[in-house]
Amino acid sequence: MREVKTIVTTAGRPDDLSMALADSVCVTLGVPFVPRKKRSIRKISEEKQANVIVAGKNRYEYYALGADEPFFFHPNSAAFRLKRVARGEAEPFLQAVQLEKNDTLLDCTLGLGADAMLAAFIVGELGRVVGLEADPNVAFIVAHGMDNYDTSELPLTACMRQIEVVQTEAVHYLKRLPDNVFDVVYMDPMFEEIIEESNNFQALRSAGAHVTLTDEWVTEAKRVAKKRVVLKAHYRSTCFEKYQFSRLTRLTSKFHYGVIEKS
Repeated sequence: MREVKTIVTTAGRPDDLSMALADSVCVTLGVPFVPRKKRSIRKISEEKQANVIVAGKNRYEYYALGADEPFFFHPNSAAFRLKRVARGEAEPFLQAVQLEKNDTLLDCTLGLGADAMLAAFIVGELGRVVGLEADPNVAFIVAHGMDNYDTSELPLTACMRQIEVVQTEAVHYLKRLPDNVFDVVYMDPMFEEIIEESNNFQALRSAGAHVTLTDEWVTEAKRVAKKRVVLKAHYRSTCFEKYQFSRLTRLTSKFHYGVIEKS
């Protein structure tokens, strides 16, 4: 199957900042610039049969070929989830990963990074959170957003800045690591079933890499994790039983967590 190329353009009325942003992504990703010339993004995408990254005045937007909505970085649910944690409320993700201060976590499926931000909050400045993203366009936009998103909310800003974004496929990255190098390895593949309530993730679903849990992935995760491997999946998923994860059932949620503890 032929790989879809990516091009870069600007917003309808580009200024110096958006032109500088366009130049930056072209250089970083090694992709060509196409002048907007008053054309719609859909028209450019169809004419070039390409994914389109739009350099706006304050952010990048990514239109995967055929997508109706753009993907862009936003802290999303992380802000209110962090506020709940700060108030001492239960957070299912944190209950599953059981991180401690100064721990290390490898997030194999970073996406928008909300879970990674919560992990960074718990492990603190001396801890480490690495997030993997297979799609180079998504990885670029998320990494840029983590470094540049303007928010006055603390500790959200510090959490974003702490995350190391790596553009790579998870199994490839895991196979290069020594044994027991991360305290926790976390995996959240694209759900096998669409959760209708999660409309804010539809742009990511269109833009990001769709990955399926495999025997090799689980085996490598177990080798690399020092304390535990954690899986997030749809409640109907058979992966919990297939790979012998202890399921943390959530009766009111359509996704569950599973944990493999290292002895």
